[in-house]
Amino acid sequence: MQEIKKRRILLASVLKPADEPRMFERMGQSLAANGYEVFIAGFPSSMGKSLSAIHLLPHKKFKRISLARIKVRFKILKEAFSIRPEVFIISTHELIGVAILYRIFSGRKIVYDVQEDYWKNIMYTRAWPIVIRPLIAYMVRLKETVTSPFFSKFLLAERCYENELLFTKRKSLIVENKCRVPDNFFRQPSSNNVKLIFTGTIAESTGVSQAIELTKKLHAVDPRIQLQIIGHFPQPRYFQKIESEIAAYSFISLVGGDFVSHEKIMEAIGSAHFGIVFYPSSPHTKNKIPSKLYEYLTCQLPILLQDNKVWVNLCQPFNSAIVIDFARIDPSSTLKQMREKNFYSRKAENVDWQSEEGKFLSAIDSIT
Repeated sequence: MQEIKKRRILLASVLKPADEPRMFERMGQSLAANGYEVFIAGFPSSMGKSLSAIHLLPHKKFKRISLARIKVRFKILKEAFSIRPEVFIISTHELIGVAILYRIFSGRKIVYDVQEDYWKNIMYTRAWPIVIRPLIAYMVRLKETVTSPFFSKFLLAERCYENELLFTKRKSLIVENKCRVPDNFFRQPSSNNVKLIFTGTIAESTGVSQAIELTKKLHAVDPRIQLQIIGHFPQPRYFQKIESEIAAYSFISLVGGDFVSHEKIMEAIGSAHFGIVFYPSSPHTKNKIPSKLYEYLTCQLPILLQDNKVWVNLCQPFNSAIVIDFARIDPSSTLKQMREKNFYSRKAENVDWQSEEGKFLSAIDSIT
């Protein structure tokens, strides 16, 4: 009996590893479990992951500003024509040209997984010199808008993008960045201390300095308080800055660099007592829900939470968080709540990947 050939899907990124959680753990594993043969292109896998129906296509690491960042697009295009997937899913505007060339010459479908509002990221972060930010931002938005007719679907990682990104209209589907918890995951925090964690992308715009200040004030009242900072530092200089900033504080540890595997993030969540979620006010993060907030909720990790209306409304039904005014921290009151609050009076609902998986698979099925 002739074996039925599986439909092929290619997911690709420029700056993320091939085993990045959204591409590998969520979309990739869901597609593989539903009969697709999955290929994922990105930086080399940090943990040597493999599944029979998921093939990782690592490209060499390179500096953020380098000629190799342009060259890798040709490598991914070559891989696309070699694999000939029924659907090619890109996760960055940098691969729009690659995807369109594949669409034109293969006649197959392309999908843009919109994980960031790049216009806002460029305008309101320090990734680019301030003088050229408007030009680059508008060039990216023009590219996204002009090429939008070529895409069969836009997957939106944030609910707010539905109203903010007009080029996705009529072809968009919200697929939030919710957590898929490993089968063997469990939380078992130590009884000898009180461990706080700050995870995810570590940058000036994601609040790590405020997490450090909160920890120092709590530790001054209760010496059992510790902080582990663990995650990806897009800017090496900022890693060095934070490393220097915490050098004098033995109760603060740092695990970071180019990339930190999601397994290590989940291990940190498993050993923690509280997770810190804070973003300095900025247009590029307004209304967004950090992936780590979904991770903490799914894993039933108590949260020290910034007073952000969207986040508070998400956490409130489950009694999962202590809301903190980071500008006027009251360490004694915060510690009292940490000791006495009855967290997760009911299990958090609709915060894990299972709530997104069905609609994601239906969208892909509809265009293959």
